Amino acid sequence: MNAKEHYENHLASFYSWMIGNFDQKRADLEKFIIENEIYPTSTKVAIDLGAGTGVQAIALSNLGFNVTAVDFNQQLLSELTSNDESNAINTVQADVRDVKDFESLQPELIVCCGDTITHLPDKPAVEKLLLDCESILTKNGKLILSFRDYSAELTDQQRFISVKSDENQILTCILEYTPDKVKVTDLLYEKENETWNQKVSTYEKVRLSAQDIVNMIEQTGMKVIFNRPVDRMQTIIANK
Repeated sequence: MNAKEHYENHLASFYSWMIGNFDQKRADLEKFIIENEIYPTSTKVAIDLGAGTGVQAIALSNLGFNVTAVDFNQQLLSELTSNDESNAINTVQADVRDVKDFESLQPELIVCCGDTITHLPDKPAVEKLLLDCESILTKNGKLILSFRDYSAELTDQQRFISVKSDENQILTCILEYTPDKVKVTDLLYEKENETWNQKVSTYEKVRLSAQDIVNMIEQTGMKVIFNRPVDRMQTIIANK
């Protein structure tokens, strides 16, 4: 099952619950962007690739950017619209790999956060996405990425990750490694009428390290100006 099918058939239905406190995550991102002195300056256009329910898009909108939010899942985009009290964000259901379709917007900022980049099929697809982002960014434009570094292989019981649980839901993630991919199984137990029901779906992510991404970015001619973990996600800012 590919990432799009996994979201449509499984993950989208409990994604909001999984990510936790939306307002806190949005506020944390706003703080991060301000601390790194990223403000709308020229076109004021930002593109959010893999926008999900809108944590990044709404944070950017609150900071004065005109945001186009792109995601392949309509359910998540509908939740984004519900979360967008200002009704200012343009949502587009599309594959993030089609980023060059937004060239006419002249973005000065592109963000691709929340592990979206690892959903691509392989490293060449990641390289092409980064090249395309560089090509449509305005002069001095910035790219923000966040993703999980899967370069170090977890073994034995470490592969079983307790993601979240409450009185009605329990989510466990199970990882299996191949040289280039990590197979991710999201195992969800839901309580319905005092009975626990199991729902399972598996998809693959591409294994990327922070150095992989830095090398790819530098090959585009962009300069990496920030590279360290933030809230357990490897986070990189690059400047054109």
